[in-house]
Amino acid sequence: MDWRIGFQVSLLPATPHSSCKTMARFKAKQPMRPAEKPRMRRLSNAERSAYFARREAAKVLRSVLQGDAFRRAVGSIKTLVYSPTIKNKKATFALVCQTLKHLPIIKDVLEGANILNSRWKRQEELVYIITYDILFGQEISLIGDAEKFLVQRKVSLQSALARLLVRKKVKRLEDLIDLYQTPDVSKPRYVRVNTLKLGVDSALIELGKQYVKDNLVPDLLKLPPKCDLHDHPLVVSGCVFMQGKASSMVAAALDPEPGWEVLDACAAPGNKTVHLAALMRGKGKVIACELNKERIKRLENTVRLSGAHNIEVLHGDFLSLDPKNPLYSKVCAILLDPSCSGSGTVAERLDHLLPSYATGQAVNIDERERLNKLASFQKKALAHALCFPQVERIVYSTCSIHQIENEDVVKSVLPLAASHGFQLATPFPQWYRRGLPVLEGSEHLLRTDPVEDKEGFFIALFIRKDRTTIQPLLKPERATLDSSRPLPKRKRRLNKKKGRLAVPTLFGGMFKMRLYCKPSSRIDLK
Repeated sequence: MDWRIGFQVSLLPATPHSSCKTMARFKAKQPMRPAEKPRMRRLSNAERSAYFARREAAKVLRSVLQGDAFRRAVGSIKTLVYSPTIKNKKATFALVCQTLKHLPIIKDVLEGANILNSRWKRQEELVYIITYDILFGQEISLIGDAEKFLVQRKVSLQSALARLLVRKKVKRLEDLIDLYQTPDVSKPRYVRVNTLKLGVDSALIELGKQYVKDNLVPDLLKLPPKCDLHDHPLVVSGCVFMQGKASSMVAAALDPEPGWEVLDACAAPGNKTVHLAALMRGKGKVIACELNKERIKRLENTVRLSGAHNIEVLHGDFLSLDPKNPLYSKVCAILLDPSCSGSGTVAERLDHLLPSYATGQAVNIDERERLNKLASFQKKALAHALCFPQVERIVYSTCSIHQIENEDVVKSVLPLAASHGFQLATPFPQWYRRGLPVLEGSEHLLRTDPVEDKEGFFIALFIRKDRTTIQPLLKPERATLDSSRPLPKRKRRLNKKKGRLAVPTLFGGMFKMRLYCKPSSRIDLK
């Protein structure tokens, strides 16, 4: 029976008994009225996107704050945001950066409002994100328990903000933000053209006139500060990589030739690995070694995006690799970019947004202990790289400004390097900034400055002076001493393989150097 019929009947004159029965029936039917059925409002795409972006931003923010608190960062803000697990990268990145930028104010407001119970304190990163949106960002829809909880207390949050303005003796919100604000670090942006997929000139045509070629790294393009290319089709397709100038100089300093076998000792996230593959024009082999299981996934994604087919990913510890193992007998160059403090990339990593940076904390006892542990590992790794018998070139690099991770590490291995026939060489002789004068040969070391160059990197290049030839460059027709003699097929293949090793002994070192070595404008021997 329709509810309207019951309602009309209840208005008619009736006996007391019939009236009670009618009203009982009306009340029983009342919950079934269409006008009172609960209706769920369908969320718009923007609301749904904002809801999930806040959750993703909270997850990233938790990793960032925990890493900053314990000085054990899993990765930079950009690394965490632009991982494959984050769907809405642009919104998440903006939320994380803006929340960090306003975090001191947000914390003071929440403390003044005194509205958080134990439940929400366990989700404080999500609370920070939503509070930023309520006070400084966009209008919040009442979706999600956290959003409902904080929007219902919006008046308390605004009152706490007003009291904070009075306490800090400022009248405008902009003045309060400036009072808390850390200096902004702006820098030119660079993209490296992945020449495995696209030529530099073609990339310039695609990207536009505001991009110019870098004068040092041939496949690097410079663009104005604050340009965002993360969603550009060339970036999404792996035709260009967002990579800083100093970072791009590392693989270029090693200067691998097509056909070499190169070992990237600490490869993840893989930007330098795929740069090596591009410099080698996809020929030869790059062994990308990485110990961390989670970072292996990032490395594999980078390799897949680059389209490189000459990279072999090796999940293992570089220090456990046996230099005498036949598997590495053809390795002629090693790129060693080990774990470091990352102190030279505060602008790129956005470390100036972190609480420790904002409070101006000096290097404390815990940080010194961490630096000592890092330096100990770096020394072991560099010493291990020097022990590979066929290696001719080694690049050691960090994104640190600390002497203990840079010049001190190089100084510690110089006697071992000399015993294996290595000496320091000068990468990029035209570069003006060199190592600290704390060791002999510091003029061969390369530094970039975090203030003037916007990144603080360190590069040391070792070259074996007694063997300047890379064996894989030998061509089979030159390696065979007498290919005209009729030999059994199996024996001839074996003879060719041995012939490659026999050529230097037969013809002498000077012939070998003249025949196979290509002079490089980037390298000056000590």
